[in-house]
Amino acid sequence: MDDALNTTLTNDKATLIQVWKPKSYGSVKGQIPQQERLTYTWKEIDVFGEAPSDSKSRESLCSRIRNCCTRQRKDFNPRKHLLKNVTGVARSGELLAVMGSSGAGKTTLLNALAFRSPPGVKISPNAVRALNGVPVNAEQLRARCAYVQQDDLFIPSLTTREHLLFQALLRMGRDVPSSVKHHRVQEVLQELSLVKCADTIIGAPGRIKGLSGGERKRLAFASETLTDPHLLLCDEPTSGLDSFMAHSVLQVLKGMAMKGKTIILTIHQPSSELYCLFDKILLVAEGRVAFLGSPYQSAEFFSQLGIPCPPNYNPADFYVQMLAIAPAKEAECRDMIKKICDSFAVSPIAREVLETASVVGKGMDEPYMLQPMEGVGSTGYRSSWWTQFYCILWRSWLSVLKDPMLVKVRLLQTAMVATLIGSIYFGQVLDQDGVMNINGSLFLFLTNMTFQNVFAVINVFSAELPVFLREKRSRLYRVDTYFLGKTIAELPLFIAVPFVFTSITYPMIGLRAGATHYFITLFIVTLVANVSTSFGYLISCASSSISMALSVGPPVVIPFLIFGGFFLNSASVPAYFKYLSYLSWFRYANEALLINQWSTVVDGEIACTRANVTCPRSGEIILETFNFRVEDFALDIACLFALIVLFRLGALLCLWLRSRSKE
Repeated sequence: MDDALNTTLTNDKATLIQVWKPKSYGSVKGQIPQQERLTYTWKEIDVFGEAPSDSKSRESLCSRIRNCCTRQRKDFNPRKHLLKNVTGVARSGELLAVMGSSGAGKTTLLNALAFRSPPGVKISPNAVRALNGVPVNAEQLRARCAYVQQDDLFIPSLTTREHLLFQALLRMGRDVPSSVKHHRVQEVLQELSLVKCADTIIGAPGRIKGLSGGERKRLAFASETLTDPHLLLCDEPTSGLDSFMAHSVLQVLKGMAMKGKTIILTIHQPSSELYCLFDKILLVAEGRVAFLGSPYQSAEFFSQLGIPCPPNYNPADFYVQMLAIAPAKEAECRDMIKKICDSFAVSPIAREVLETASVVGKGMDEPYMLQPMEGVGSTGYRSSWWTQFYCILWRSWLSVLKDPMLVKVRLLQTAMVATLIGSIYFGQVLDQDGVMNINGSLFLFLTNMTFQNVFAVINVFSAELPVFLREKRSRLYRVDTYFLGKTIAELPLFIAVPFVFTSITYPMIGLRAGATHYFITLFIVTLVANVSTSFGYLISCASSSISMALSVGPPVVIPFLIFGGFFLNSASVPAYFKYLSYLSWFRYANEALLINQWSTVVDGEIACTRANVTCPRSGEIILETFNFRVEDFALDIACLFALIVLFRLGALLCLWLRSRSKE
């Protein structure tokens, strides 16, 4: 398919009308039109780290929530000057490599250029980042830029093809036909030599066997190159790759640069073969720019300083060694770094770079440069709400089906526990002992459903939190679509588990006969399973890690268990805990189950086999003992539904606050 993007400009060039036609998305054959090429400049970038203070640890919960919900700048305590007045330029058609020793500030600079600095890092307000001379903000840059980060984060149960298809559906414009997206996925698989592992699950290192380290790195690179971005930032794209695959990845980047793209990457001591592929190099040392120019200019610059690169020596290794802090020679090394950085700051190359970066407003006669790109909505999302929801639902459903711990083992566990409980309470008769046993077994229904489902989902969101935060910052989807897709995908399992449990235990125990009573019990147990699932979602979204969620879960559930009416009569709840008891699903579900079991038991049906023993002769007496009323049955069902909604809204709010705090 030909690259056909019709562009119509008005006379004053105030608007740009872009009409989509089918095109080969990302083919390395065609050149980017001159008017679409990007030159990225940055000027006076100072980056500081934030030091933790005692006042921050004592900050109230209300203050933290207020800071998450507002865009007001927080108090800042500078700790370290990470980047010091960094100025540079990356031109269209060039491959710019950022090099330096460990801790020099390479990743910090790339994060600053991508507007993705982590929390606790502040960029000076006078820093200017511009495309073609027009200053841009995070949203404007995100529409034109792709960022390949150093650490690889994936959903382990997906295959390579499924992951790329998910990324293509959300990254490529909403007006791009589905056939083009599928074709682009296949094209990227071939370009990055991922065809042989296209149907292999990604896996997790040390836990689930899947892709190798090199294949995972190439997959991370493929995810970002799906949209064929005009500006590409890569943090250590060759990390974990062998020399052949590293060269292959760099050749792909070189080919993209030759098309007219702007490529910026960080790399740690590349081989001489890779070094020859770079058009420009940016040497960083101690947060300062030590050199920015072509490899040929770098050789001249260091020769003029009296430290030429030895013959037959890899220049990249030489430069990194010269700009590194050697043990036991810290002062000497810092003096050398200062000399090199100061010399470059007054060199003609640095003055030329500064002049280029200072040309602000060059493209102001073409304001369409800052209009949203094709297929990108006003909020920065390329796909519609329904597309995001469908993709999350599809991915989550695949994860559920491919994880035996969530399907086979859980259903088998439920059947075994149900059989055990049914065997213990097998064949209860309606006498004073049977009444107590039946009441205990019904409450056991609730406790089993609660703990089984809370701990089944308590790691759902906390385990995927890093993946969610990265994809959310990339504007792949909204928080609400992610939450709805994840929860709805797991809903069938949380309907099947109560069905299996109730269908086994109900007849074995000998509960109230009749299909109506059975289906009401099944309905109540299903509601309890979903309430406890919603509560598990709340704990998972509010916790920062799996270990924290597992530690918080049991202590929080126990108070609600006590308010269920079995261990403490509902009329005996202390006044200061009365309102908390209204959030106990044990209370409403236990009352509803006992009403369903005993409301139709009339006087005389319960046999009193022993004298001088308290014996309830009817179901009405049993309900009065627990302080339950038949008239509250509908209210109990309504409250269970309300708790499902309340807990899920709380979980959604916690997830939104967590994503907001990382923006």
